[in-house]
Amino acid sequence: MSDLREAAVKVRENAHAPYSEFKVGAAIRTVSGAVFSGCNVENIAYPQGTCAEAGAIAAMVAAGEREIAEVYVVAGSELPVTPCGGCRQKLAEFGGGAVTVVMATTGGEEQQMTLGDLLPGAFGAAHMKG
Repeated sequence: MSDLREAAVKVRENAHAPYSEFKVGAAIRTVSGAVFSGCNVENIAYPQGTCAEAGAIAAMVAAGEREIAEVYVVAGSELPVTPCGGCRQKLAEFGGGAVTVVMATTGGEEQQMTLGDLLPGAFGAAHMKG
């Protein structure tokens, strides 16, 4: 998991957060072992920005991967910050309820939950069947 933390911390520095000044970095490991990272990218036309988790997922999909095994999110806050509701759903699209999600501060405090704990009753493909 330390490589995920390192990737998330490093990419966080590239965040484009001139409005909120709240930089977030995320790293995901796929079942193949590949690591993809993303940072938040704000836009003056709220809510047109992109969350760090969404950026990491986009990089994963662009590389041809489709299944998340682990997630690490880091932000410069006093307490670990959970992914927003939209990102929880995005993570659920590519990861099962048992996927570990670690939320961390830049100071090193960590909180670990499963994706199922973060998004109980996630909307999924089974809901689309008639």
